[in-house]
Amino acid sequence: MTKRLAPALAKSLIAAACLATTVLPNTVQAADTYTQTKYPIVLVHGLFGFDAIGPIDYWYGIVSPLQSGGAKVIVSQVSAANSTEVRGEQLLSEIKRYQASYGYQKFNLIGHSHGGPTVRYVAAVAPSLVASITSVGGPHTGSPVADDIKAGTTATGTTAWVAAVFDAFAAVISLLSGNPGMPQDSEAAMNSLTTAGSAAFNAKYPAGQPTSSCGSGPELVNGVRYYSVGGNWVLTNPLDISDALLALTSVSFKGSASDGLVGQCSSHWGTVLKDNYSWNHLDEINQAFGLRGLFSQDPVAFYRGQANRLKTAGL
Repeated sequence: MTKRLAPALAKSLIAAACLATTVLPNTVQAADTYTQTKYPIVLVHGLFGFDAIGPIDYWYGIVSPLQSGGAKVIVSQVSAANSTEVRGEQLLSEIKRYQASYGYQKFNLIGHSHGGPTVRYVAAVAPSLVASITSVGGPHTGSPVADDIKAGTTATGTTAWVAAVFDAFAAVISLLSGNPGMPQDSEAAMNSLTTAGSAAFNAKYPAGQPTSSCGSGPELVNGVRYYSVGGNWVLTNPLDISDALLALTSVSFKGSASDGLVGQCSSHWGTVLKDNYSWNHLDEINQAFGLRGLFSQDPVAFYRGQANRLKTAGL
């Protein structure tokens, strides 16, 4: 009996081993391709943003999880402070260089804050290069914060002085991030982000514009898919010192829902994925250093999920 059982047991063990070697690689492959989009993902920072300053990444803890799932990720660097059109032209030149160097045909553009209108500009003037845009906390109808700054500096005659201070700050950011030649124009940035400036920009580049004041717009325009997302909380973590600054800027919204710098409805463009994440403006990029509300959604999981959405759409 023992002699008969031994070969049967051996065959069972061999079969189990074969099954393991068949199933496990497929499982690993599935996990490794979760974010593997057809086209590269380009991350575009907002006002006073950067790619990285030393060990500090603007997109904190976001790039590596995207790459580990198979995505090709490009972290863009445009002017820390300038008009939407200037930043858009800088981004367009950058992706054309990547196209020439690596043969990429299209790009999935993800822009945070002022990066939202910036990626829209590229999609409008060069739709053949863009597979999709995703706006995260983008001020598409402007920000009351910019309106108040413009009104206050105009009334006090300090516009030029304040702009010079912020230009110097933006120049330091670009210097520390290894891009000292970037032109800075804080007054142009402010004008772009006001209600009036945003309305003028939207009139020129309306692709994806919502059909109502707080609704969604078309998802597909000129072959480009449009998505948007935003948060509607301000004070999310008592350990995050940036929350205090956002609490101050949120006063401009006079009690209406915002992430501290961008109104809930202003973040809408194209298909609105969600506009009420429990995030403030910096939580949207997993800052500062990953601090956010105890029960809030994980921003990194959002970016991975959005990459998977683009992959599923063939983008």
